Amino acid sequence: MFDTIKNISNLKMLEAIIQTSYDGIYITDGQANTILINNSYERITGLKKEQVVGNNMADLVKKGMISESATLSVLKRREPVTLNQKFNTGKSALVTGTPFFSDDGTIKMVVTNVRDITELEILKKQYNESKSENIKYQSIIEELKKQIVDSDFIIAEDEEMLNLLSVAKRVAKFDTNVIIYGETGSGKEVVAKFIYNNSQRKDKPFVKINCGAIPESLIESEFFGYAEGAFTGASKGGKIGIFEAADNGTLMLDEIGELPLSMQVKLLRVLQDGEIEKVGSNKSIKVNVRIIAVTNKNLYKMVEDGTFREDLFYRLNIVPLTVPPLRKRRSSIIPTVEYYLNVYNKKYSVNKTLSDEVLKYLYEYSWPGNVRELKNLVERIIITNVKSEVEVENLPSAIVDSVDAGDDKNIKVKKLSEAVSLLEKDMIFKAYERHGNVRAAAKELGIDPSTFVRKRNKYLR
Repeated sequence: MFDTIKNISNLKMLEAIIQTSYDGIYITDGQANTILINNSYERITGLKKEQVVGNNMADLVKKGMISESATLSVLKRREPVTLNQKFNTGKSALVTGTPFFSDDGTIKMVVTNVRDITELEILKKQYNESKSENIKYQSIIEELKKQIVDSDFIIAEDEEMLNLLSVAKRVAKFDTNVIIYGETGSGKEVVAKFIYNNSQRKDKPFVKINCGAIPESLIESEFFGYAEGAFTGASKGGKIGIFEAADNGTLMLDEIGELPLSMQVKLLRVLQDGEIEKVGSNKSIKVNVRIIAVTNKNLYKMVEDGTFREDLFYRLNIVPLTVPPLRKRRSSIIPTVEYYLNVYNKKYSVNKTLSDEVLKYLYEYSWPGNVRELKNLVERIIITNVKSEVEVENLPSAIVDSVDAGDDKNIKVKKLSEAVSLLEKDMIFKAYERHGNVRAAAKELGIDPSTFVRKRNKYLR
């Protein structure tokens, strides 16, 4: 009688101790039937005593109340087992089941210690989200670092360029796609940045990518990024694409005409739906990007030839702008030369000047490489010329020969009247290119504006 009372007393004391534990305690017999749980288990898991006590662990797993049972694993393996357990209440726990053996080696009961990891899971999720955001912003920063260039701009002292920039500034205020046409080196990217700087997105990312510089097999992952494990060699954690990097900002697609047809379809889908999918993922990601496409190709002809999708063309070609080549804006040539002369004199701590004869040749030259060619030439002659003043002999022979050949063409005529007409035409067009307006050009040539307009219109026909 006394021993029975003592055992009951010890059992109550044991249960009291179990109830004071901050960790959850879950006890089953050797057949996985639930004997006892403490209050902490209810708090951690959200499950109530009446839901589990008396029930077998296999039934609780079958009903979906718990994801998997440490107790069942312990009974099978006959050793302690630790695993992550999820409950139908949405909570998670780290559980460790420990077997208690009888003298004959059978498992008498299993005691499982339950620790709350719901908060840890939340922190882990927040960390992963934070890490993802960090990857995103690191990508943006790296992209922007690549795009730091000299204080490059187009000097617009000709009417055609001023009109273009005026239209570009108006267009910039409207959140619409723009396509910029122009020869290589004519300043298309500068116009794109001009639009960006005057837009409502000027404080957001400006990201550019050259569609012709990426191998076709990598274009999709560069555009949209890829998920972790998308392919062999994929970076851990995946990679963000340029669309995600440019989210809420502006994306400049350089050399859009080089984009393969297979990728044109996917780009069109993004422009229509405003969503992307990373390579190796079926999860859609919303993006809000303004597109400025740039090309030196004739997309109209490419559409006719079937090398550029018509539907994508009309989606991009909402506002087409054309940057005129430098040879058609001659009034801007000398100011541009002087600008870069100043830039590179400061950069290399020199004080080089150009002779009048050199300026004449630079003005007459056709500049097939446009502003980029001019910029590179000025830097080269400053670096390579020993004397303080650059002379014609210091110019590349290709430029001198090209200009001289152009002069020869003007004298190979059969009649004096033809020579006079050629000279008059040349003087009229060059005066207009120098000044950019009729009144100033007419004044230079010593004729009245109406005569200038009449003659210029004659030669325009």
